[in-house]
Amino acid sequence: MEINFNLPDNVITIVTSCFVWGVIAYLAYRIYQKQTDKPKVWKIAVILLIGLISFSIDLHLFDVLVKLAILPLGVWALYIMFKWTNKNWQAYRRFAWLGFLANFIFLASTFLAMPIDDVVYPKEEPATYMARIEDASLVPIHPSAIADGTLNIDRLDKELHTMKSEAVYSDKWYQDTYMNHVDTNERDERFPYQLVGASAAWGSGLHPVIFIENDGRGLLITTAENQLYFRFAESIIEGVE
Repeated sequence: MEINFNLPDNVITIVTSCFVWGVIAYLAYRIYQKQTDKPKVWKIAVILLIGLISFSIDLHLFDVLVKLAILPLGVWALYIMFKWTNKNWQAYRRFAWLGFLANFIFLASTFLAMPIDDVVYPKEEPATYMARIEDASLVPIHPSAIADGTLNIDRLDKELHTMKSEAVYSDKWYQDTYMNHVDTNERDERFPYQLVGASAAWGSGLHPVIFIENDGRGLLITTAENQLYFRFAESIIEGVE
């Protein structure tokens, strides 16, 4: 298990994580009820957290990077500590193993959350990445951009519902932009504008970087996982037709 303090901002992940912790708490309660030697609750919580510690390997499953727990390092450390101090290991043993088992419960919740997340936040829909555009604006990021070009928000809102997804030709675009021109200022950058101020759907946890094509009729949406390219009929940049 990798321990970090980066709190999730995806509401599906938060809900499933809370559910998993509820399941773990319930299982710990069942173990507690069955034992004659009942440890203090705060000690159980500490044992569970230490039991979570494991040697894990990274796996790419269904386009998601997950950690698969292999060795129960936390359980082993607790066992050695209890034997070294002559403490009652049997009273805590099942809680420690429950902590290690929690790694697999969290792993299962990850796969459970994936289809739910795809339904609530469809990744192929541009509106998922631009749910709020009232504060959106253009930022020129290349000399080939029109300096006084402004974003037509009403037209963008209209085109959001008619955009068509197309393939991303990253290699071809790179060659057209960088291999055929020597002077940086003479290059005709394909995406010379960046769209800022737009917000992804609330609770999606998405933080896309959005670029606008030089003719104002295309969007390149870049996330940590992939890239999406959309084309539409009318230019969303004032002064570019």
